Amino acid sequence: MGLIKEVRGFKPQIGEDAYIAENATIIGEVICGTQCSFWFNAVVRGDVNYIKMGNKVNVQDGAVIHGTFEKCPTNIGDNVSIGHQAMIHGCTIKSNVLVGMGAIIMDDCVIGENSIIAAGAVLTSRTIVEPGSVYAGVPAKKVKDVDEALVEGEINRIANNYIKYASWYK
Repeated sequence: MGLIKEVRGFKPQIGEDAYIAENATIIGEVICGTQCSFWFNAVVRGDVNYIKMGNKVNVQDGAVIHGTFEKCPTNIGDNVSIGHQAMIHGCTIKSNVLVGMGAIIMDDCVIGENSIIAAGAVLTSRTIVEPGSVYAGVPAKKVKDVDEALVEGEINRIANNYIKYASWYK
């Protein structure tokens, strides 16, 4: 079990069947649903604002989720994969989203459902990603629409695989 720490009177609320790697860190006002996983060196720091996650969210190795004090909380829907070393900060990520490795999503961004943020993409503050879009680049721009093959072959496949991977460690 990783480091789960109370701060400012807030203790993380972790849903059933969560997997938390031994060196993952979850701090403060963090609420997550069922079947979530927090992988090696992931940091979910709800010390300055809340972080709410739905069901079936995986926070992969080295990813950081945080917010901005008294301004920008972080809200994450269901069936979301946060790729290795991604940075999620004070934004809203709707359900059925894949955030690629090393992507950065800044304050006040809103990622619509059924979307993919490509590896290495940087979404500057207040970027709105319309549902069903793929965004890539620095700064990130829409590069194409998500079709059913991407929803099933990437978004759902990766989220489901992380439930399987977590079972190997429990």
